[in-house]
Amino acid sequence: AQGNAYRDFTDPGELRAEAEARGIGHPSVLAREKAEAMGDEESESRAAAGEPHAVRLRVPPGVTSWNDLVHGEMTFRNEDIDDLVILRADGSPIYNLAVVSDDAEHGITHVIRGDDHLSNTPKQILLYEALDLTVPVFGHVPMILGPDGKRLSKRHGATAVGDYAREGILPDAMVNFLALLGWNPGDDREVMARDELVEAFSMERVQKKSAVFDTGKLEWINGQYLDAAPAAALAPLVRDRLAARGATVSPDAIPDDWPEERGDWFEALVDLLKVRARTIVEMAEQAEPFLVPELPGYDEKAAAKHWLRDPEGTVDRLQRLARRLESVPWEEDALEEAVRGLADDAGVGAGKIIHPLRLAVTGRGASPGIFEVLVLTGRARTLKRLAGAWEHLAQGPDRVA
Repeated sequence: AQGNAYRDFTDPGELRAEAEARGIGHPSVLAREKAEAMGDEESESRAAAGEPHAVRLRVPPGVTSWNDLVHGEMTFRNEDIDDLVILRADGSPIYNLAVVSDDAEHGITHVIRGDDHLSNTPKQILLYEALDLTVPVFGHVPMILGPDGKRLSKRHGATAVGDYAREGILPDAMVNFLALLGWNPGDDREVMARDELVEAFSMERVQKKSAVFDTGKLEWINGQYLDAAPAAALAPLVRDRLAARGATVSPDAIPDDWPEERGDWFEALVDLLKVRARTIVEMAEQAEPFLVPELPGYDEKAAAKHWLRDPEGTVDRLQRLARRLESVPWEEDALEEAVRGLADDAGVGAGKIIHPLRLAVTGRGASPGIFEVLVLTGRARTLKRLAGAWEHLAQGPDRVA
């Protein structure tokens, strides 16, 4: 009625063919030409008769500008914007009209979205103006890219929040990480609680440059949250992940000599593991050697480095260590004194005792502090695993591998 839109009765295929034949750059130029030649009376009559037609926005001359919250002043020439279809021939609205209608209905004052929508914004502003609606404030934030510089997609790995939850990322860590993609607080803070993020956030510090989704950085931030979290809060998450891996925390896993004053054994284990882990999945993997009566095997690289270079000497030192550990108080300080004392007596560095010991007790070349590991493993299981280690070594390198 206001002349801001017009009916298009043409067949899309025929319109494209005619525009191409006449050398017209875009079919909408020809569509407007035909609509103006038809006149309002004929248009009304054909529409009233039920003849199918689309509705196009009549883009006015001039420019469309707005002050973007991120990019600043943005200007598009209207001559570069085609008369876009806003209602299809079946009466259904296209995206831009639907978005404008919905946002206006809900009183949206600020539209903050990815900068892949920049080209839609002038079209939507024209629709707001054609409908005599208040144009909201627009801000277009940077896209999230994969490490290869391309738009984040499934080829880069997990893209759903649930996937990261299953990989052991904590919700607060994910929020913290996402907040720092394309924004920073203006100082060197990286680990920030939600209330800190809310307090520090401003659109003025949102960057124009696209952000790279760095999984390593996400895991580092998650590790910081794991380290700060109480073991009681993490323990159920680790139990669930262990269950998903087919492992359980049975009463048999708790050492017989675990003192009550040390509190819950599994929570103590979680407290030990959380310092080194970056995800709940890693914590579950590191917990497994503590839960089984016998180790399934030994890390081959660690065995080659710490056992097989001097198998006879290793066996001798493990046996001498076992004899010392039979009677020492089962506490970190006493265990450390026993290990370092043996190293002094044997004339070797403490690493010559600690590394073979770690492999014997955990089956792995890396672990949390060995003396804390021993306390959580318990005296009986530690001695049993030491015996199992030298028995393996006695059967030769092939048996170890």
